[in-house]
Amino acid sequence: MSLHPVVSALSVAAPADSAASSSIGSPWLWAVSIGVILGLLVTDFAVTRRPHEVSMREAVGWSAFYLTLPVVFGVWLWAAFDRGPALEFITGFVVEKSLSVDNLFVFMLILTGFAVPSTIQQRVLLYGIVGALVLRGIFIAAGAALLQAGTWAFLLFGLILLVSAGKMLHQMRTGASFEGRDVSEMRVVRLLRRITPVTDDYRGTRLTVRQHGRRALTPLAVVVAAVFMTDVVFAVDSVPAVYGITADPYLVFATNAFALLGLRALYFVVHATLAKLVYLNQGLAIILAFIGLKLVLHWSHGIWPAVPQVPTPVSLIVIVGVLAVVIAASLRTRRRAEQPALEKE
Repeated sequence: MSLHPVVSALSVAAPADSAASSSIGSPWLWAVSIGVILGLLVTDFAVTRRPHEVSMREAVGWSAFYLTLPVVFGVWLWAAFDRGPALEFITGFVVEKSLSVDNLFVFMLILTGFAVPSTIQQRVLLYGIVGALVLRGIFIAAGAALLQAGTWAFLLFGLILLVSAGKMLHQMRTGASFEGRDVSEMRVVRLLRRITPVTDDYRGTRLTVRQHGRRALTPLAVVVAAVFMTDVVFAVDSVPAVYGITADPYLVFATNAFALLGLRALYFVVHATLAKLVYLNQGLAIILAFIGLKLVLHWSHGIWPAVPQVPTPVSLIVIVGVLAVVIAASLRTRRRAEQPALEKE
């Protein structure tokens, strides 16, 4: 089946800060981009084919590679399409990468909750990335269709993000976070165990095995199902957030793809660091609320032209500024907490 009708349908929305009516994503650019992403995923599967513990050197090397790719891509966008699309891509990438760090925290809880062996953790992460890419593609297409239907979609996306930010802050205030939950009690996990047998132990990277004359799932399959379920939740926040930066579905897809591709390696780099970012969720809530407000203002501007809009450069400054404050405040709080212990020694 030809991809041309699908690509053409996705290439109609305009950037949020632009009055243009076309996307930079031509059919050949979509085809090349999807081909490159598939190639990178195949490479990742080849790397994880042999189960092994990931060394810090390996994780840092791959993380540097996947952080270099969006920088090179952003420079190419600037040279090929001017600074507008390039700034939108970089801003969107920063937002998506920030949200993906929260993804990593939840992935960490799932891997710990299911006692996934360290030798196959990166395979679980890779399955999660593939699932996230597929889900983001579906949500991006749906978002493009909504934007075609009218500017009210910006109001809808804005309200989704404002509600998400409020819910995140409420969970932090009440302590009702994912961290306290038993991941084995997730609905999708209970459903799988109800309809099919599950082995008591892991069987390498295999998802199913034949046991007692019938096909059974391994715990790895249950873990992957739990990760896929969290991918759905994160897609609900992630896609509207980047549509707050640009309404070009190609750039939305590119920011999500680049942010997700490096998660496998980044997980092992920031495994210990995540616990130190004690204000990460507060920062993400502020970012989501800011982008949600920006979307509401954009919708209002279409009705009342006097309503101001937030330019992409300002968005980038605010988002980077919030992340910088979060990191600095988290590290300072961590040092204060560790100081009494050091003094006792």
